[in-house]
Amino acid sequence: MIYKYRAKKGPQDIVDGTIEANNEKEAIEKISQMGCLPLRIERFNPDASESDLTSQVKLRGRIRSRQITIFSRQLASLLRSGVPILNALNIIREQSENPHLKHIIRIIHNEVKEGATFSAVLAKYPHIFPNLYVAMVRAGEDAGSLPETLLKIADYRAKQEELLSRFRMSMAYPILMAIVGLSTVIFMLTFVMPRMMRIFVNLGEKLPLPTRILISISKGLCSSWLWIILILVIIILVIKRQAKTKAGKLSLSIFALHIPIVGNLILKTELARFSRTLELLIKNGISILKAIDIAIPVLENEVIKNQLRQSYKQLEQGGSFGRSLKSSKVFPLFMSNLITVGEESGKLDEALAETASIYERDTDEAMKVMATLIEPLMILGMGIVVGFIVVAMLLPIFEINVMAR
Repeated sequence: MIYKYRAKKGPQDIVDGTIEANNEKEAIEKISQMGCLPLRIERFNPDASESDLTSQVKLRGRIRSRQITIFSRQLASLLRSGVPILNALNIIREQSENPHLKHIIRIIHNEVKEGATFSAVLAKYPHIFPNLYVAMVRAGEDAGSLPETLLKIADYRAKQEELLSRFRMSMAYPILMAIVGLSTVIFMLTFVMPRMMRIFVNLGEKLPLPTRILISISKGLCSSWLWIILILVIIILVIKRQAKTKAGKLSLSIFALHIPIVGNLILKTELARFSRTLELLIKNGISILKAIDIAIPVLENEVIKNQLRQSYKQLEQGGSFGRSLKSSKVFPLFMSNLITVGEESGKLDEALAETASIYERDTDEAMKVMATLIEPLMILGMGIVVGFIVVAMLLPIFEINVMAR
């Protein structure tokens, strides 16, 4: 049995910890033998602690990816400075501002103190530490280079977070413009246009075609807005439900890769992420087969994942990874050739690093171009729509003026 205790060590120091004993009396004796005076002792149930943690996850939400990156970098720095892992975990826990992360680190500390390996404890929390993270840490432990491995993990995660942040920043302004523009059009069609229609009816003349089109759209929105919203909600729910199925994911992935311009950007982003992940794993001494198996779930596009699974099977049967990619229609010839050369020269990690760098650079440039082009295109598009509405509303008035003259 495991007991959790608080004891006094010296005149001012208070220590917390866990100890294994057959009963409470034996636990008190063991604590006393350690030179400590027990203040409080209670039976500790790890399973109950983990279930409490699960409930706290639901109540407090998830830990942000950036917080795990900071945790990895801080732990690497402390370990490189010669601080023992248990002390390092305590230091990070004390300065952490996230109560949920504090709780996680406390559990990791206690289990490592009881003899569990760091990677084995992390593996219990896949929603916080993914397979890639755990595999890297395990490889670092086996090689005796855990600080260096944690630093590589932190750098890798920071790069991925930076790419995601850059994409969000580049899309923020266009999305805001789209919302404002759409709101303006809906306001004009549902509020301004119905009032203008009263004037047009009193004219008694045949209205121009643009005005008649606009009136029809306005009437449709005003009379059927509830049905339109309902249909949109149903479509969104159906797409969400289909996206969770295997066939739905595959269909959406195929569609995404065939979108003009965007499809090429998605492909390059996925290839850069896969190449960087695989390079990181191979550099840490993980075999190519295991590295591919760990790297595949990092991707999101099902088409690319299926092609990589086929390459994995061919490699498992003794084939070449580069040649298997070459036979696929998804992967560019440049990438497959570079990986083939890397395999033959025994420098696969360098070939993957080069591939990742090229596609990351291409992705970054493509995102900048898209962000630059999308703004004027949206302004032009919204200008055409609003211009059509204004012209359609003013055209009958102009015709009346002409007739009056």
